[in-house]
Amino acid sequence: MVAGGQRRGTQCWWFALSFSLMLSCVERVSAQIKYSIPEEVKVGSAVGNVAKDLGLDISSLEERQFRIVSGAEDAQFIVNTRNGVLSVQENIDREELCESISPCLINLKMVAENPMEIHYVEVEIIDVNDNSPSFQEEESILEISESTFPGKRFQLPAAHDPDVVTNTVRMYKLNHNDHFSLQIRERGEDKIPFLVLQKSLDREKENEHKLILTAVDGGNPPRSGTLNVTVIVLDSNDNNPTFSQEVYSVTIHENVEVNKRVITVNATDLDESSNGEIEYVFGGQLDRKIYEMFSLDKNTGEIRVKGKIDFEKVDVYKLDVHATDKGQPPMSTDCRVIIKVLDVNDNKPDIEVTSLSKMVSEDSKPGTVVALISITDQDAGLNGKVICSLSDNVPFDLKPSFQENMYSLVIKHKLDRESVSHYDVTITATDCGVPPLSTSRTLRIDVSDVNDNAPQFAQNPVELYLVENNEPGKPIFSVSASDKDLNENAALTYRIIRDESSQQKNAVFLNINSDNGQITALKSFDFETLKTFQFQVVASDSGTPSLSNNVTVNVFILDQNDNAPAILYPLNSNSSAQGVEEIPRNVNAGHLVTKVRAYDADIGYNGWLLFSLQEVTDHSLFALDRYTGQIRTLRSFTETDEAEHKLVILVKDNGNVSLSATATVIVKLVEPKEAFAASDVKSTAKDDEDSNVIFYLMITLGAVSVLFLVSIIVLIAMQCSKSTDYTSKYLPETNYDGTLCHSIQYRSGEKRYMLVGPRMSIGSTIVPGSHANTLVLPDRRRPSEEVGPLCDFKSSLRAVLSESHVRLANPASLHSINVILTNIRIHCCN
Repeated sequence: MVAGGQRRGTQCWWFALSFSLMLSCVERVSAQIKYSIPEEVKVGSAVGNVAKDLGLDISSLEERQFRIVSGAEDAQFIVNTRNGVLSVQENIDREELCESISPCLINLKMVAENPMEIHYVEVEIIDVNDNSPSFQEEESILEISESTFPGKRFQLPAAHDPDVVTNTVRMYKLNHNDHFSLQIRERGEDKIPFLVLQKSLDREKENEHKLILTAVDGGNPPRSGTLNVTVIVLDSNDNNPTFSQEVYSVTIHENVEVNKRVITVNATDLDESSNGEIEYVFGGQLDRKIYEMFSLDKNTGEIRVKGKIDFEKVDVYKLDVHATDKGQPPMSTDCRVIIKVLDVNDNKPDIEVTSLSKMVSEDSKPGTVVALISITDQDAGLNGKVICSLSDNVPFDLKPSFQENMYSLVIKHKLDRESVSHYDVTITATDCGVPPLSTSRTLRIDVSDVNDNAPQFAQNPVELYLVENNEPGKPIFSVSASDKDLNENAALTYRIIRDESSQQKNAVFLNINSDNGQITALKSFDFETLKTFQFQVVASDSGTPSLSNNVTVNVFILDQNDNAPAILYPLNSNSSAQGVEEIPRNVNAGHLVTKVRAYDADIGYNGWLLFSLQEVTDHSLFALDRYTGQIRTLRSFTETDEAEHKLVILVKDNGNVSLSATATVIVKLVEPKEAFAASDVKSTAKDDEDSNVIFYLMITLGAVSVLFLVSIIVLIAMQCSKSTDYTSKYLPETNYDGTLCHSIQYRSGEKRYMLVGPRMSIGSTIVPGSHANTLVLPDRRRPSEEVGPLCDFKSSLRAVLSESHVRLANPASLHSINVILTNIRIHCCN
């Protein structure tokens, strides 16, 4: 190891570091830098300011996570993200890292994120003369015959110095003596010392000589090592063995089997007997690992493979073989055996992946770098040339870098997490050897969600059928939307749009659970007041920015039988359903006594009224039509019949739970003259009343006519602007033949109508051409009976409206016409 003064010198030397900067702008890989530092530099010493040399913003290094990501010796160095200085983290021994390889290079890969950049830093470790030459043995013993002639050479063990270039062994020195000198022979880069006999030996004068061989390296200051050489003088054996070749050369493949013969060296000796018997041994080698790789048969000179040969570690082996005879003293010679190792494609490519993140946003643009791929193959030539490919059907691509076998994994086209949430990308690296070897590595890339999908309702619009008289505060309906996104981007909240428009104003009576979309009515709805309305629900996700969608809910209120029949006639001054009818005693059977008129605010079967006699004085005198409410005589009156009869008429609807009302009619029998007088009085009163009715009717008729013309214009405009699929909504018609109109109920978007309530077997028919929305009861009156002029006018008006098929888009107009027709009917019936 280095001495204290020398170490201080090396610590000062690093200030004179030289570096070269090689910039190449290709994709995200920015630059390559080279530094040089001496070995054994003090821990914490600065190698260079990497950030400054690369032109990086020092203030953003920590934020960009500037770091060393790979390199076999990356633990030797550390980068300070506060100032960008690359410094030594551990003691660096060049001989431990690179042994005899020169130059000794350490490759570091440094990465900065946001945006992604990769830089290559090459640090050359400069050799310091911190190792002295050393010999394998502390002492070398030579036996030399006294008959040896001057000029004879004897190989001495060579010294080994782990340092390289000028710091390795440069010269040998021999202490002064009278018999020997030193000669150096160079074999390649190695220097081999030989002891040369300068003066004949005389065993009788001196049988042993002590010499000191000093090996000196080329460092500054130089370092040295010594070997004690003992020369024992023997009696003569005057012929040296001789090899057939001074240098033997052979090639082997790196996958050669253990114990495989490599070569046989052969030496001959002209001496006889034991002086001509030769033994072979390995000489003092520069690298001790040779003993682990090869064996030498001492008798035959056969060299065999002993250990596993690896071209990637050593491609040439140099062996020195000594041949020594068994004479006394023994004579020896040496030769060099050079074994060249041929590369075999025995190493698969190695794939190193530096991922930026395990998650890739689905809105990442094409060309975004996902990961950095580094491919290495320890083989040489075509065996080390690698072709890299990706698995099929993935939206990624490999982009080669300026440096060989470096790739960037980039996005090829737009990602969609809702279609594919993750990708298993298989990277395959195949070399060009024969046969080719390949390595595969699968990289899982998860696609993170972006709020790019708005909530969707399964159906839009939605129809809600709600029975009237619902309980306030109870849930009546729920809406549900779905979102293809994940987590917060799919967390939905619901709200009702509230505004003052005619279609949305009833939304104030509704409340919605923002979490589950459950809708609660804040009030009880009344079919007779409100039959249909519309509102909108908005579903919004929790993404940033939030996305939303609307659904329209059309609410149809369904009728319940919650209204009892109301008697319109008879009705006396104190509003009780009681009236008196006077008829002549001499009327015939079938005479119309009066007609009970009633009204039910419900619709369908709930508003379908039936009349029955609940109480009558004489069942043989009067009959009641159950559908029209007409009371007629069954026979002529006799003198024995009472003059006054009480009839109690029960009027009930046809709901599931029937509701009813009663009317009382007192029938008085008068003589014909009195009847005529009463009839005249009635006729006069009737004329006055009819005059008033005609006045109001003319006003009503004018209003209806204007409304009719407006409706026709609207109808024409709608027919011109809408498709033939437009759903018509017809006016409900009123049956004036006995009871009030039977309302209909319809479903939005369907050209069909339905009556609400249980099906009844009654004498009713559906008139063709009425679109199945008018239920007409058969007229049970005789043809001879006449209908009053007002009723005729009312019937004519009804026929005109029905035949014109008036279609109204505004429910308010429909309600207005119903009110008008109802008022007309009430006046007509009275």
